[in-house]
Amino acid sequence: MTRFAIAAAGVLVTLSSSAPRAGAAPGYDWPRQPRPRVVTAYDPPAQRWLSGHRGVDLAGDDGQPVLAAGAGTVVFAGRVGGKPVVSIRHSPVLWTTYEPVQPRVRAGDAVVRGTVLGLLQSGHEGCPVTACLHWGARTGSGPHAGYRNPLGLVGALRVRLYPVPDGR
Repeated sequence: MTRFAIAAAGVLVTLSSSAPRAGAAPGYDWPRQPRPRVVTAYDPPAQRWLSGHRGVDLAGDDGQPVLAAGAGTVVFAGRVGGKPVVSIRHSPVLWTTYEPVQPRVRAGDAVVRGTVLGLLQSGHEGCPVTACLHWGARTGSGPHAGYRNPLGLVGALRVRLYPVPDGR
């Protein structure tokens, strides 16, 4: 293996939401306007079955409109674990979820970017401000499905490359 291949294989890529860097996915926007502050970052678990934070929490106020991040079909609008949740299927391999949102849409409704899905409710567990919108994204299907950082949809990820400690 060449030195370059060894170095490339050893590069650690980490994603941070501290500043916009990567380009946004076409057709997606923030689910709250104006652009909200991220108060809890995406923190995926080491293994799929472990606990983690599979989305981001965006600062808001009770009663604020929550918007569809992109076009799609509402696949769920109801309660999960006592919380009001809205889920949108944007494509066969991309879904976004929004909670706690008192729905103004129903399963089967077609939405476009910016459609009001419902109103943000306070009481999201662990929220350090008045109200938080938990926004999640899931990609893939079947056993290959997994959660992703939704900030990638709006170009709000910063990629950092770290060299291998011994310089190879």
